[in-house]
Amino acid sequence: MRFLLNRLAGAAMVLVIVAVLVFLLTRLASGDPMALMLGDQATVEDVAKARTQYGLDKPLPTQFVLWVGELMQGNLGQSIFLQRPVAQALMERAEPTLFLAFFAVAIAAAIGVPCGMAAAIWRGSHTDQWLSGVAMLGASIPSFWMGLILIQFFAVYLGWFPASGYGDPGMGLGARLYHLILPASVLGLLNSALIIRFTRASMLDILGEDFVRTARAKGLPERVVMFKHVLRNALVPIITVLGLTMALMIGGTVVTETVFNLPGVGNLVVRAVLRRDYPVIQGTLLVIASIYVLINLLIDLLYTLVDPRIRLGGAS
Repeated sequence: MRFLLNRLAGAAMVLVIVAVLVFLLTRLASGDPMALMLGDQATVEDVAKARTQYGLDKPLPTQFVLWVGELMQGNLGQSIFLQRPVAQALMERAEPTLFLAFFAVAIAAAIGVPCGMAAAIWRGSHTDQWLSGVAMLGASIPSFWMGLILIQFFAVYLGWFPASGYGDPGMGLGARLYHLILPASVLGLLNSALIIRFTRASMLDILGEDFVRTARAKGLPERVVMFKHVLRNALVPIITVLGLTMALMIGGTVVTETVFNLPGVGNLVVRAVLRRDYPVIQGTLLVIASIYVLINLLIDLLYTLVDPRIRLGGAS
């Protein structure tokens, strides 16, 4: 319980800091959302009236207190341009982003963990050098370039997958996922590079331990040694990188969603920034930060299941 309470207190502090930074950064950005919304034909009086209507004429501390008060009631605010609650706008855009993130992490894990294990098992061999080179190459390729290459080859040349979009509103889950194969492959391939490196490094650390040599000396099959003794003890760093990859996917799909024209949260944030839609920017960034903190909290809890020593150490 003490371990859990410490993590919850840390998560709450992070969210408070994020809320302050998000509010200040949006207000310090150049541009007036009221002038953008009303257009060039609006007079100074029209802009001032609109600012009063949305409370933007109040001092920044007052605006922050009012915003925090709405957050305490579960209200993320009202979008200036969309003219509907921010929570509703996020719910409308959440499905493509969440499906894309989960799909991409599954691809990254399916590629990264086995390749990292292979690189560690055959350390110093041609296999290790080739996999490490591929990992370095994957970490260096921009996501927009990879997306354009996959679109050109698989969508335009071969015609196997849609080049963009998320399908019609009435389409089923299978058709939705079909539209996400290319964007998920982009994110999965690029993020598998980090998983390969972490898996390899973590397994190499465990392979040098005495209990691994003892297991081999007892005549255990190499498969049992690798999966039961090495991989199991190397799971903590691997779980960490998988969880952080998932969190980064949710908050970092802006470029990929733009390339593939997906109606996700990333597109919503880009348009909100261009319009200076403060409530949407603040609400979206705070939700993404909350998801990030929640995933980190879940990772901490998974640590206690994978390695009981962490739980005992946190409770002592």
